[in-house]
Amino acid sequence: MTITGYGPVDLYLLGLPDGQPDRAALQALLDLVETETLRLLDLIHISRSADGAITLTEVDDLSPAYGVQAHQLHASGLAGQEDIATLAVAVPAGTAALLVAVELVYQRELSARTAESGAVLLGHERIPAPVVNALMDSLPSRTEG
Repeated sequence: MTITGYGPVDLYLLGLPDGQPDRAALQALLDLVETETLRLLDLIHISRSADGAITLTEVDDLSPAYGVQAHQLHASGLAGQEDIATLAVAVPAGTAALLVAVELVYQRELSARTAESGAVLLGHERIPAPVVNALMDSLPSRTEG
């Protein structure tokens, strides 16, 4: 079996209403990187001024308070200008966001085995955690028995 170099990659746009990330949220991400569940590929700070102007800040220029340094990124520049432009539309004026690209390391072997079997991924959907949790909370509780 040949394990490919990368597993699936997700791009996350994390809204930062105060313009700065919550240290706990960043630590959660870094903890998953430390356990090799995720591999941090790219990270960009996107801010939108009150008049709508977009400013991008690369990791090298971010405050040390972010806790992420350029050498921790495995594919800096992976998030291309088209990705950034598409996602930046969602950043409200007067706020900021982090665009984070992470490799889903735990899926690397599954991806390789799927490709080796000749199967082809024809579609993929993700249901966001808040939607799943709201749905599960709305269902009648189940008892085992």
